[in-house]
Amino acid sequence: MALQDVCKWQAPDTQELSPHLSQAGGWAVPRGCDPPTFLQTQGPRLAHGTTTLAFRFRHGVIAAADTRSSCSNYVACPASRKVIPVHQHLLGTTSGTSADCTTWYRVLQRELRLRALREGQLPSVASAAKLLSAMMSRYRGLDLCVATALCGWDRSGPALFYVYSDGTRLQGDIFSVGSGSPYAYGVLDRGYRYDMTTQEAYALARCAVAHATHRDAYSGGSVDLFHVRESGWEYVSRNDAWVLYSELQKLPELEEQEEKEASQVHPEPATPAQSW
Repeated sequence: MALQDVCKWQAPDTQELSPHLSQAGGWAVPRGCDPPTFLQTQGPRLAHGTTTLAFRFRHGVIAAADTRSSCSNYVACPASRKVIPVHQHLLGTTSGTSADCTTWYRVLQRELRLRALREGQLPSVASAAKLLSAMMSRYRGLDLCVATALCGWDRSGPALFYVYSDGTRLQGDIFSVGSGSPYAYGVLDRGYRYDMTTQEAYALARCAVAHATHRDAYSGGSVDLFHVRESGWEYVSRNDAWVLYSELQKLPELEEQEEKEASQVHPEPATPAQSW
């Protein structure tokens, strides 16, 4: 009470109706209702989804993801990133329950740091994937939902592993996870080559995520692009997904126009008539 008297602070009257609207991102619920209970029973149902992808090529590993985490107008955090750095040469895409992904990546960061202190060097990407798989497999059947692609560079070069919360661990060159992954796979399977240039790899990743956000109702927002090199990972860019898709739609028209102009400048020679 003494502190309240000194500061001249008075508790707000919770019985009076506030003349102001709820803050941005907040929910207005009827008086006398518990907000979490009310929203769980009467609130809107949020359908969650995402599009994340990663692929390995001769210049490293590319990781890309959208930023929107739910459909319609209800977005959990449009500024969030779905690619989480683990250490300087390792990062991972996140798909599933956001809290589960964040928690297990914190656990992985801690365990890898402890191993580096004991052994004097960071574990390989394969060791990190095996460790994460072993830790999560103990919680199989407890509604844990984590699907990630670990992208890194170690002594053996660029490496890519897929890890799921039931303990599944796969090594490969291309992985896409999330509700938009079937659409992303279609673009990746058509344009992927191991000997791509860096700019070709960037364009392919952006194209795959942009097409997935256009077709998948649960993906959207922006496209985040990361590149893992021998020197470490690099955050390349963030682009608006709709702008990217619009630009991609104009490319065939520009190519046709360029081909038409080229044919007019260099007309094909006439074929001589054949004599019979």
